[in-house]
Amino acid sequence: MTATAQTLRPPSRTLMFLEGRAIHELGAFLGALPLLSLAPRGDGHPVLVLPGLVASDASTRPLRSFLRGKGYAVSGWRQGRNYGLRPGVQHAMVDLVQELSDTHGRKISLVGWSLGGLYARQLAKMMPERVRQVITLGSPFAGDPRSTNAWRVYEWASGRKADEVDPRFGGELAVPPPVPITAIFSRTDGVCAWQGCMEKAGAETESIEVESSHCGMGHHPAAVYAVADRLAQKEGQWKPFDRSGWRSLAYPDPHR
Repeated sequence: MTATAQTLRPPSRTLMFLEGRAIHELGAFLGALPLLSLAPRGDGHPVLVLPGLVASDASTRPLRSFLRGKGYAVSGWRQGRNYGLRPGVQHAMVDLVQELSDTHGRKISLVGWSLGGLYARQLAKMMPERVRQVITLGSPFAGDPRSTNAWRVYEWASGRKADEVDPRFGGELAVPPPVPITAIFSRTDGVCAWQGCMEKAGAETESIEVESSHCGMGHHPAAVYAVADRLAQKEGQWKPFDRSGWRSLAYPDPHR
């Protein structure tokens, strides 16, 4: 564990209280659909969307519906509520990645919200030959597990220690998978310390900042557009997100 990870503090009570804006962000998403329709269409490859802690596929329905409308073969994780890595969860996800890849005869993209993003990273490490890219939404892979306001909920729900690492499930969380990866984060996240949700910039790694709550990030208009933009890239031709022009107004420089 790095010194930076050790010193991260969970978001303040004020930011946690402001998580209630997630409801308004859903309304903003619905209102922004005409503008979001301008996002590039996809090439039909399969996309697996993984929900956050104690959430289910219902929480990702707006995002999945939008991506399906853009031409992707989208799937939820099909395991009900996400209570952490309980027995059978890892194997079911591995089987689903294999199923989607085999059915469509193509690599799949993994989109994970919060805890779902941690799963996405680990799955890509285990099966890079089946994964096209990974996109995480407010996922605390780079910080101490207790730099979130949800670690106690995780331990209660999963029956596991928050800092417990399973070497059979991809190893250390902070190590990026050998595929293109985009980490979407918000400095006003009320659940996870935003610094722990950022990926270091590299040849195939990047971070995109949005001004969003944690609980609303999966349907925040700016986050949804960024996801669609990343997914629309041709396989093998990944490039960092272009923040020039009008995008600079919606997407702050993550390294400022």
